[in-house]
Amino acid sequence: MADDKKEPWLNYLAFTTIIFAVAATLSTFKGGGYSTRSVLSQEQASNKWAYYQSKSLKLYLYETQKDVLELESKRIPKSETAVLEAYQKKIDQYQKSSERYESEKADIKKEAAAFEVLRDEAQVHSKAFGMAVIFLQISILLSSIAALIKKKYIWILGMGVGVIGLFYFMDGFLLFL
Repeated sequence: MADDKKEPWLNYLAFTTIIFAVAATLSTFKGGGYSTRSVLSQEQASNKWAYYQSKSLKLYLYETQKDVLELESKRIPKSETAVLEAYQKKIDQYQKSSERYESEKADIKKEAAAFEVLRDEAQVHSKAFGMAVIFLQISILLSSIAALIKKKYIWILGMGVGVIGLFYFMDGFLLFL
């Protein structure tokens, strides 16, 4: 055994395996980070949508109350100017509140949509890194098998798979696909 000469391609196999292992580790790390970002962005978007719904309910209550007061004020005789003015004042307050809630809803909707965009972008990155991990792990496996049985063609196959993994790894950063 000590007299067996090491084949030169095995050095290259070790080197490429290290490169693929490092890329797989970084892909796992970055993919996990983007996955976490996706979950957090979804949670923030859900919170904003819940807040949006609460504003919608409050708006509905103010609009309903305003409608009730408008109908009631029509039943009051014109001679009751003080009462009519009090009704009108309250109707105006409800109208202002309704307008404020409409404006707040629009702002909340924009914020929720922004979180959804962040979530979607993070999912695209995470998917690319996930694909990279799959191909890089397969290439590491093939390289290991090639080293054990000393078959160069298996290592070359592993390198081809590894290049695909590196392609997805770069796509995880640049999103060119």
